[in-house]
Amino acid sequence: MDASAPGPRRHGSPQLLLGMIVIAVGVLFTLDNLGLGDAESLLRYWPVGLIAIGLVKVWQSRGTTGGVGGFLFIVAGLWLLADALEIVEVSLRRLWPLVLVLVGASLVWRGTQEGRARPADSSAWLSAVAILGGVTRGTNSPAFRGGDLTAVLGGCEIDLRQASIDGEALIDVFALWGGIDLRVPEDWTVVGRVVPLLGGYEDKTRPPKGAAAHTLVVRGFAIMGGIEVKN
Repeated sequence: MDASAPGPRRHGSPQLLLGMIVIAVGVLFTLDNLGLGDAESLLRYWPVGLIAIGLVKVWQSRGTTGGVGGFLFIVAGLWLLADALEIVEVSLRRLWPLVLVLVGASLVWRGTQEGRARPADSSAWLSAVAILGGVTRGTNSPAFRGGDLTAVLGGCEIDLRQASIDGEALIDVFALWGGIDLRVPEDWTVVGRVVPLLGGYEDKTRPPKGAAAHTLVVRGFAIMGGIEVKN
C-alpha cells in the first residue's frame, strides 16, 4: 500500500448531520402530534444544530480558509441560542449593519492586496468590477497570473478557456447580491477558497487527467450572491 496515497476524504459530513437534524425534528413533531412530547419547548434549542454544523465544517477545513464559514455558523448558533434562552436581549435583526462592516472589511482587505507584484504583461492579469450591471471579459495570455473580480448587484462573466497557467494563478473574488461566472480550460485544477455567507460557491469543473500542472486558486467571499466555476 502506497504510504503517500491520500486517506479517505470526509465528504458529506455536514449533509449527513443536517439530515439527522431533519429526521430528529420530524420525529419530534410526530411525537407532539401523538401527545407523547412537547415540540415547542424543545424547538427553542434548534440553534444547537447550527453550532454542530459549524463544528463539522471547521473540522473538515483544517489547514484551509474554509473554516471561516464554520466559525460563522458557530457564532450565529451561539447567539441565537443565547437569544432563545433569554441570556441576551439584542436580536440579530438589529445587528444587520454588521453585514456592511463585513463588506467594508473585505473591500479594505482586497485593497491591501493591490500591492502585490503585477506582471508586466497586462493580459496576464484580469481585473473586473460590475456594479448594477454586467461585465464580460476574457484573456488568451500564455502565462496567466491571476486577477480580482468584484460583482455588486451585477455580474461578471470571465472566459479563461484560451489562457494558460505556468504553475499557479490566484483570483480574488467578491460577490455581494451578484454573481461571478468563471470558465476555465479542461486541464486546469481549481482550488476553491471562497467563504459563502448566505450565498454559494460551486465548482463544476471536470478533474483533469493526470498530474495537476496548472492550478487556479479562487479566493474570496460570496455574500448573498453566487460564484461558479466551470469548463
